[in-house]
Amino acid sequence: MNSAALGPLGFGCAGIGNLYREISDADAAGALQAAWDGGSRYFDTAPHYGLGLSERRLGRFLAGRKRDEFLVSTKVGRLLVENPQFSEGESDDEGFAVPATLRRQWDPSEAGIRRSLGESLDRMGLERTDILYLHDPDAYDLAAGIEQGLPVLEKLRAEGTVDAIGVGANSAETLLACVEAADLDYIMLAGRYTLLNQPAARELLPRCLGKGVKVVNVGVYNSGILARPQVSPAAHYNYTPAPEALQAKAVRIAGICEQFGTDLPTAALHFSLRNPAVATVVAGASSAAQAAQNAARMQARVPDALWEALAAEGLIPDES
Repeated sequence: MNSAALGPLGFGCAGIGNLYREISDADAAGALQAAWDGGSRYFDTAPHYGLGLSERRLGRFLAGRKRDEFLVSTKVGRLLVENPQFSEGESDDEGFAVPATLRRQWDPSEAGIRRSLGESLDRMGLERTDILYLHDPDAYDLAAGIEQGLPVLEKLRAEGTVDAIGVGANSAETLLACVEAADLDYIMLAGRYTLLNQPAARELLPRCLGKGVKVVNVGVYNSGILARPQVSPAAHYNYTPAPEALQAKAVRIAGICEQFGTDLPTAALHFSLRNPAVATVVAGASSAAQAAQNAARMQARVPDALWEALAAEGLIPDES
């Protein structure tokens, strides 16, 4: 791997792929620049994000920068193929505000993975990616992902095509199965070790620590419920309206954060780095202001007494 470091905070590029809403090229570039100015040197993207738009925007931003100054990860498993049913004005049906001229096709075969990687590099204008993840295999066929896809990733690493390999998923159980099945360098864990919910702490994170698998922690705001100092009654958790019990828990946590001179999203970022298996947190943004705010929150000081108080209230595990 090149000399750049992951750092505590990486930049997630789903937002610059028009996740949920359209943003301009200028706003995408501004978000990336603010993340860079805030110290982030690790950028994570995927073909899935805006049907390639995220990768193209990231590539334009990185063009001209020294290659050993940054790390990039992208993902395989979803090929982008022509959509013969596309009609003018039709938008993507998986949450990205882009024309549905392409569709996603699950392909964990060697040919599919090599094609996906090659197309991603073309979109980004890069000769190589630092980390390559198998993307959401449980959303399609976990057995095929493990039996076909993971050996291909190991082969790509062995031949020097990529520096490091991993799996990205929303399920701690899926990631544990992949960690046991292959010699992974990383996992990308989405929303399963957060200030609000820690199912990955029971088995997955200890196993990663034991095997030397680094955890890239993403989705640490749990789809928005932890993203603001005050919890909104309309807050989302795991992409759907938050259940009342989780809203109440988040409100209690927010109140204790205020008592210790911090706020809920700042505490959410810092908590997500506390487990020794976690190497970095990745947070997305779709504007310069959001990216700069994430950087400021990561650089803020959070007192240890906050964690003690939250544990004493039974709101986080007692790790003392």
